[in-house]
Amino acid sequence: MKPDSGPRGNATERFGRAAAEGDRQGTYVLRLFVAGATTRSAQALEAVKDLCEQYLPGRYTLEVIDVYQQPIIAKEGQIVATPTLVKEFPEPLRRLVGSMSDRDRVLVGLDIREQPEEGHGE
Repeated sequence: MKPDSGPRGNATERFGRAAAEGDRQGTYVLRLFVAGATTRSAQALEAVKDLCEQYLPGRYTLEVIDVYQQPIIAKEGQIVATPTLVKEFPEPLRRLVGSMSDRDRVLVGLDIREQPEEGHGE
């Protein structure tokens, strides 16, 4: 690590290690970008944690990034709105923007559940 990497370098390095480990073990590696300690941020975090604990117990790494505290990471990730959930692993990379309260939308977005076909009511 370069001496001038500071806290950003540490977080990035930790995430890189988690991503590499996740790739080897089939673990989902997720980043949730939020904007401060708002109600919307807290709701998004709670919804994502609940979903991960229910559908990916012991198989996920979740890094929460406050875009106000770490704007460079948000800029590098091309985050333009919050909350944004980014699935880094397994591939393909996915981004979900907006409310995380629609469980089905998040599950489909993370490739945990397939999107139901329209017009095939049962």
